[in-house]
Amino acid sequence: MTDLPVRHFPGRDGTRLAYRESGAGRPLVLLHGFFSSGTQNWVRSGFSAVLAERGHQLIMPDLRAHGDSAAPRDAARYPPDVLTDDAFALIEHLELADYDLGGYSLGARTVVRMLVRGAAPRRAVIAGQGLREVTGHGGTVARYLRHVFGNLGTFEPGSAEWKAEQWLISTGGDPRALLHVLDSVVDTSAGTLTGIRVPTLVVVGADDDRDGSADALARALPDGTHAVVPGNHATAITAPELAETVASFLTDQ
Repeated sequence: MTDLPVRHFPGRDGTRLAYRESGAGRPLVLLHGFFSSGTQNWVRSGFSAVLAERGHQLIMPDLRAHGDSAAPRDAARYPPDVLTDDAFALIEHLELADYDLGGYSLGARTVVRMLVRGAAPRRAVIAGQGLREVTGHGGTVARYLRHVFGNLGTFEPGSAEWKAEQWLISTGGDPRALLHVLDSVVDTSAGTLTGIRVPTLVVVGADDDRDGSADALARALPDGTHAVVPGNHATAITAPELAETVASFLTDQ
């Protein structure tokens, strides 16, 4: 399952972007988190296998500057909300009219942006994010990553920053391109959330510091549901309970 064939599609600006598919059935587009990839978040975690068994066709893009997608270094290739534009480009490329949509962390923020900009999946999943983050009032993670990317090679071995740097090296990420990704992220005002009419699951790890904020996000949505699974922000993606919770939500009529 971890060696799914890579496919490509053009972003709206022509950037060559990658995605993978698994399973057969109802399409489920899944957007991974920052500093990761579709394979890392969804396949290696076992998440995609569970959803495929429940009758879904998993469509898992690599975000711009991640995985097998192009990582241009020109800041002009990262205009505001470009990840949302890329996700819409994938839906247009595959001509999806009836589908479900989900994301984790940065991918979940992108799902929110898609919904406020008119995406109309049957159901949506926002995992590992909360109201504080999507409205731009968190910000601590972005500041931390800017600190790491701006000071590579200077951290004490074993420190949290050093571990983040090692993860960057292991994924082959380009820090310059990834900083441009952070610069492209657009916040969503709380007022616009009331316009989202799609039934949405907001799910977070019990030990994720976004937990209280996730509940607030679910309450801010007209048709939001809040759920908690084991794990923190880094480990909840691998919890079997996450896949089971999402699968149940998507199949609950």
